[in-house]
Parts: sequence; C-alpha cells; structure tokens
Amino acid sequence: MTPIELTGQLINIPSLTGSEGELGKYLASHLSGDGYRVELQEVEPGRFNVVAFAGSDAKLVFCTHIDTVPPFLPLRDDDDFIYGRGACDTKGIIAAMLEAARRLRASGLSSFACLFVVGEEVNGAGARAANALPWSSEFVIVGEPTQNLLARAQKGTLNANLTFQGKAAHSGYPDEGLSAIEGLWSVLADCRDADWGADPVLGRGTFNIGVFQGGERANIVPAKAAASVMIRTIEPGQVIRDRLQRLVAGRADLEIISSNDPQMMHVVDGFPTTVVSFGSDVPYLTRLGKPLLAGPGSILDAHTANEKIAKRELMAGVDLYEKLARRLLV
Repeated sequence: MTPIELTGQLINIPSLTGSEGELGKYLASHLSGDGYRVELQEVEPGRFNVVAFAGSDAKLVFCTHIDTVPPFLPLRDDDDFIYGRGACDTKGIIAAMLEAARRLRASGLSSFACLFVVGEEVNGAGARAANALPWSSEFVIVGEPTQNLLARAQKGTLNANLTFQGKAAHSGYPDEGLSAIEGLWSVLADCRDADWGADPVLGRGTFNIGVFQGGERANIVPAKAAASVMIRTIEPGQVIRDRLQRLVAGRADLEIISSNDPQMMHVVDGFPTTVVSFGSDVPYLTRLGKPLLAGPGSILDAHTANEKIAKRELMAGVDLYEKLARRLLV
C-alpha cells in the first residue's frame, strides 16, 4: 500500500478525540503484520497508545497523534491533493512515517520505534502516559504539519475557563439585575488588549477568546456567562498565569485548564527550519530524548472544513523522515 493509499484508509476511520480505538486497532494490526513488536498502552478505558518496536532497542522514536478534531470529514481526492479530516493533522504524517520506517528497515536499520498517541487535540493525555514508559531513546521526531521544515521553536500555551455570576432581571428594568455578559466581556476585553510579550524568535504572545456562552433570552438580563480562552505564550507559564490572574483581579472565576512553556527543538544541519505558533505533544515527551518537530502539510489547512495535504508534499515528507532518521541513527 502506498503512503497516499494508506492516508486514505486512515482518513476513513473516524478518530475524534476520545474515540480513537478503531484507528488504534487498525494501526496495531498493520504494524504487527509488518513484523513490529507491538504494545498497547491503555490511557483510559477504550483508549490506548500504540507502541511498535522495529528492533530490540530504539535510539529514535517516530511519534504523532491519532486523534482529530471534529467533525469527521470523509476522504476525497484529486490529482494533487488528499482531502478529509486528519489529512494533514496527522493521518498523512502517520503514513509518511510508516513509509520512511519501511525504507529504513529494508536497508537494515532497526534501532527505532513508532509511537502513536491519543488525546493530543485536547490535553496530551496519550503523550503524558507514554512519557512514563521506560524509554532509552536519544531522539523523538514528533509529526505535525510544518510544510516539511524543522521547527526550531514552538510557542507555549495556556488554556483557561472564566465564568461570571450576575443577577437575572427583566430587561425592561436592567438596573434590578447585573449582566453577566457585560461583566465577563469587560474582563475579556482587558485580557485581549493586554501585552502578552514579544520574542525575537517566537514573535508575539496572543490571546484568543475561543468560546463564549451566556444568557437565555433577549428579554432577560443574563445571570451567567462563561468563556474559554487560549493564550499562545512566549514566556514561562508561571509568568503568564500571574499576569492573567492580575488582569482578572477577582472580577470573574478563573480556572486554569492546562499550560506548558515555549519549547526549543533540536535541529539538524542542512535541514531548513521554521518557528511555529501551534501546540504539540513535545512538552509531554521529555523522557524520549531530544525533540524534533516536522511533517508534511500546512497547519493553515488543519482543523478546517477543507483540510487537505498535497500528494507531492506527503511523499516529500517520507523523504524528510528517512533522511532525518539516517542522520540521527549514525
């Protein structure tokens, strides 16, 4: 099966975060059939990571995630592109890694493993679990769509929920109530307009209001409002936490869901590099060795209704992974 054909097979197996089991079983069967030593690591009931060893040890680990964002989008293609949910994030990357691994084994190299994890799109649960395994690897190549460039740096993230409790009232008598929407929006506006720092490599820190919910009907002063926000950070996580708490200043309830620091990646001479603003599992894979972050596809196509990967770029990704592995396995 070619990498393009395998990408199509993977796309047509839905694997939304939390429902990765069927795809995990497919990959485990595929890898076992190719002679890998396969282990399944349960992350929670019905969800597991797939770990596959090509030989007796692993100096290098190919790693990416098998979950996707909703909604499921079925496969379609044309002469140039493969479309569908996960095409570039990251089912095409899985196929590219497996083809590179096939080439390595065919040339006699086997000191590597493949690790396919669940939960990257939400909280990195699979990578966190995998990090607890007894690894002896020196390098981990994490697959994300970077247009086949090595990411030398990645912004950090902080994900938080904010809620505001107001007081309901008849909209004809707004002074009798307290608008939770207006109260929370005032807090969010201060956060949005704040300075989240700048770095000569990583660029600016940014604040995004991803979800906003509030109110019941237009003729009711809203009693409750809630928002979920994501900060793409260029400073240490504790600095960002402290700044966010100062900005909120007790005016709303603040719950920090997750955060991780900006990451600097290992790069290899002779390979072009970039800097990325998206998150990955890199912060959670600290025990697997020096991290590299690269893969075919564009992050601008990920999570969209027209997610795609160029067939030519997919095959170039195979070449990238193979060349990187050969350099790292010497």
